[in-house]
Amino acid sequence: MKPIKSLLLAVLATLSLTAALAQDATIRKNLAERLPNLPPIDEISKTPMPGVFEVRFNQTEIFYTDAEGNYVLQGSMIDTKARVDLTEQRLDKLTAIAFKDLPLKDAFTIVRGNGKRKMAVFEDPNCGYCKRFERDLMQIDNVTVHVFLYPILSADSGEKSRHIWCAQDKGKTFLDWMVRDVTPPAATCDASAVARNFEFGKKARITGTPTIFFADGSRVPGAIGADRIEKMLASAKP
Repeated sequence: MKPIKSLLLAVLATLSLTAALAQDATIRKNLAERLPNLPPIDEISKTPMPGVFEVRFNQTEIFYTDAEGNYVLQGSMIDTKARVDLTEQRLDKLTAIAFKDLPLKDAFTIVRGNGKRKMAVFEDPNCGYCKRFERDLMQIDNVTVHVFLYPILSADSGEKSRHIWCAQDKGKTFLDWMVRDVTPPAATCDASAVARNFEFGKKARITGTPTIFFADGSRVPGAIGADRIEKMLASAKP
């Protein structure tokens, strides 16, 4: 009986795969014909909701459709039993960034104590929450902080970011402004790193500042206090 059972399972698996491939092809064909401006589709996958499929494109953008591609839905899919935003959960997974994959060449570092613990933060110099975060961060010892200038609030944010990046001592100039309200002196240099940070942030869905990354890849959007910073650093194991 076992060989027959194994054969039946193999046949069922093959039929299931064939059906899935046919459905995938149908959705792709219909959407391409009906939505000619839609970028190339990266992946189509089932969702927990029967008859609804996730369509992923541009690496991290998603919407939902039916099995024929007749209808398109944009927005969040909520699991009401678990009280979980499945769309947000999925996007977090798609945009997860390993600490080693952060473009550290486009950041400057501030080291306190032995610098053994690692974290990175994207900050706009005109962000009030970032200033509060930096004041709390002053209480943390034995840490290396990689600072990415991320001017998303105003043109003045871009100007201040360029002055900070071009300063002889980036870390001091940055902290003088963020913690002590000393305006960064005018400076010029190749500040293309700031533009690269902006492009990286868009792809990584960094929509606000500060956005903090820890060595284990965990991401925290928004300012957190010294106590929580300490807990995150203690638990973050790369």
